[in-house]
Amino acid sequence: PIAGCTLILTWRWKEHDVVTRRVQPGVSLLGAMDSAVKRKVSYYYDPDIGNYYYGHGHPMKPHRVRMAHALILRYGLYKHLEVFKPTRATEESMSAFHTEDYIAFLKSVTPDNQDQFSQQLKQYAIASDCPIFDRMFDYCQIYTGGSLGGAVRLNHGMSDVVINWAGGLHHAKKSEASGFCYINDIVLAILELLKYHHRVLYVDIDVHHGDGVEEAFLATDRVMTVSFHKHGDNFFPGTGDITDIGVGAGKYYSVNVPLKDGM
Repeated sequence: PIAGCTLILTWRWKEHDVVTRRVQPGVSLLGAMDSAVKRKVSYYYDPDIGNYYYGHGHPMKPHRVRMAHALILRYGLYKHLEVFKPTRATEESMSAFHTEDYIAFLKSVTPDNQDQFSQQLKQYAIASDCPIFDRMFDYCQIYTGGSLGGAVRLNHGMSDVVINWAGGLHHAKKSEASGFCYINDIVLAILELLKYHHRVLYVDIDVHHGDGVEEAFLATDRVMTVSFHKHGDNFFPGTGDITDIGVGAGKYYSVNVPLKDGM
């Protein structure tokens, strides 16, 4: 605001609420708007998430989610959040995207019996980057449950923002594991959002291309996927070229921003 002036701001919030706020000199406009409208931020966390272990030397470490949670507690950020323990996702909810045989395999296989599933291990692309580890299906249920629960809260207007640090496993395919990912919680959450919203915009800023999510919605105009990622030099997963724009009704609804090393 101009020095010495008092402004009266009026704006529309959430399609129906009209908010009026007096802004005193020296107060930023964004600060006034943010203080006038208190956003409901929900945060999902399960204490068990840090107990899962992909194996020695594996770069995927769920324990980091527990470390992030410790910082949220120490900094007092939890006081500004609604904290929820996720309800574990069911096989039925996972089948909204994944095939039933693939889900049954994930539920049944263990480090001790995986030799009995040699054919399925190849079929479902289980390899060194996606190993079989102890209580793997429980892990999938937890991180997927947080994303699904968050989508439900958004659909019913119970939250404005939802955070699930354990989720975001964007490489998993319909019946295939990929890039540390087994169940694609993002696709399932978007499908849940589509029950109440005509369109969804998905933005992915992971260093790797969000191939699993893009592939799931490649041919629809109801979901726009936008991915910023490193690309080239055989970098995983190798997809996400700037020319990849979607197909059929989904043409131009897949947006890729491939970046060179260092960006």
